[in-house]
Amino acid sequence: MEHRRFSFRSIFPLIEKGVCIAALVSLVLIATAEALARFFGAGIPSAAGLLIHILLVLGLFSGMFTAGTGEHISIALIHYIKDERIRQIIARITGFIAVFICTVITWSSVSFIKVAIQPKLIGFIPNVVFVLAMPLAYGVMALRFARQLPVKSRVIPLLALVLGSAAAFPVIVKIIWGINAPDAVYYLTDIFYDMVFRVRLPLIILLITVALMGAPVFTVIAGIALVIIQSAGGAAETVNNSIFSAFTETSIIAIPLFTLTGFILSESRAGQRLVNSFRCLFSWIPGGMIIATIIICAFFTSFTGASGVTILALGGILFTALSGSSYPERFTIGLLTSAGCIGLLFPPSLPIILAGAASRTNIVHMFLGALIPGCILVIAMIVIGIAASKKIKIPVEPFHFGKSVSALKESAAEILLPLFLIIGYFSGAFSLTEIGAISVIYVFVAEVLIHRDIRFSDLPKVFYKALPIIGGVLCIIAAAKALSYAIIDTQAPENFARWMQGAVESKYLFLLILNVSLLVVGCLMDIFSAILVILPLVSPLGVVYGIDPVHLGIIFIMNLELGFLTPPVGLNLFLASYRFKKPFTQVCRYVLPFLLVQLAVLLLVTYIPILSTYLPRFF
Repeated sequence: MEHRRFSFRSIFPLIEKGVCIAALVSLVLIATAEALARFFGAGIPSAAGLLIHILLVLGLFSGMFTAGTGEHISIALIHYIKDERIRQIIARITGFIAVFICTVITWSSVSFIKVAIQPKLIGFIPNVVFVLAMPLAYGVMALRFARQLPVKSRVIPLLALVLGSAAAFPVIVKIIWGINAPDAVYYLTDIFYDMVFRVRLPLIILLITVALMGAPVFTVIAGIALVIIQSAGGAAETVNNSIFSAFTETSIIAIPLFTLTGFILSESRAGQRLVNSFRCLFSWIPGGMIIATIIICAFFTSFTGASGVTILALGGILFTALSGSSYPERFTIGLLTSAGCIGLLFPPSLPIILAGAASRTNIVHMFLGALIPGCILVIAMIVIGIAASKKIKIPVEPFHFGKSVSALKESAAEILLPLFLIIGYFSGAFSLTEIGAISVIYVFVAEVLIHRDIRFSDLPKVFYKALPIIGGVLCIIAAAKALSYAIIDTQAPENFARWMQGAVESKYLFLLILNVSLLVVGCLMDIFSAILVILPLVSPLGVVYGIDPVHLGIIFIMNLELGFLTPPVGLNLFLASYRFKKPFTQVCRYVLPFLLVQLAVLLLVTYIPILSTYLPRFF
């Protein structure tokens, strides 16, 4: 009988996945139990502490998992390079930098735990057990990025690890000697900080360049934070302190929960049921399938927070439905590509949650402020769809009451979900975290127990598909918090605001400059990085020009939303090209009419602030 050999290398990925799933399930169960206990005037001891420390473990382990699958968020300019040899060279450079930065953060994580973490119990578990995930995760990410380097020799990956360790010299000193290091060591440390100060600008330019070349965005953001902090004589552990702070914020616990909700929905047949229901309801209207398509895309994107997921998960179903209704291919691909992102303005949109947290604006007000602009955008897309339907002379189908009722019964659980979330959150009955947890249980019951679209044995696969989005976003949030701290500490936002006020007196000219700038940012950066890095810089300008923070946040999100569709690197353009098997330039042409419509809505919302500020006045 042959015995299967097990090694740590084969067991570790199973442990890693198990920890991620256990952390997600724990967040759901603890948050739901806390919500239920509150109705009986009680609470769960240490629930708040457990939730944020489980989030810490989830964020770090899912980031580690995402590094293993090679799915960390990066900028797509490398897609324009056709020469495979050049692409290989670029991949080596970006991979080398990623290994280098993760190695520095690994060492500084160890020092951070030694210096900054005071031992205490979280429930019955020592807090150090949770925090040890930080050096473990960044160390594994460094090793995985090293293994992924496209080189035959192990010398280059090893060199990246060694140089990263050398750059972590000041923190290694603290790990070994604490505050009692020999004078000679302190002298070398001072030389190191002075050297970083002298080359800080070239280093930052290098890091921005490798970001554009395709390095994982979170590594570049963390690297720039390290350069800024250490060039000012600060300790590298400051970055880890910001990372720890970001991973233990209650405001972002909802992000993995809503992401999981969205993936359970996308992996079930919920999309097919909704298509069938909306077809029955609207197919008698000219452009009825357009209405159905836009509402369904908005629904799915609002939960996953990733418009690309909507294109990949529902693109095939909706393409077939629209093609079957006689819509031409050009129109269908343009509509599906552009409709994938409009759900970012509706609850429980992850970008809105992040924008509220980054600008320290009430998240309820942000959700309310986005509703009217979101509805205008949906209506504008529907109008252009109906106009095209009449021009193409799309046939309509007779309305069947019995068939419609039957279809609505089939999709009732999915249709009621947004209503349930909106009432539960805006009434104040549940916190955002609790709503996120309850939404996971809701879709689990609906899709697994009632409709049985997903088998119990297939649930881990759904979790694994959600983890790259969770890990990618949470790692960016953590790194961006460190960079925001570093930038704010230099007083750059205030200085920039004063300069801008002197250079541009008109509020409306400033808004135009802001729109153009954010469109460029939106095509080059992912929406999560842009919100967390750029919005804290722009917020002081909003104060200077008297722009309501809710209005500014909505302008910000709508611009970045358009960035998904803006060449040369709009993410949805690449995903649609992949999904529909069409050349990139062709997809750009198909999307152009819808891009212009969304741009017109953006300008409308920008220059009529009451559209964003009216509803928040009532809460």
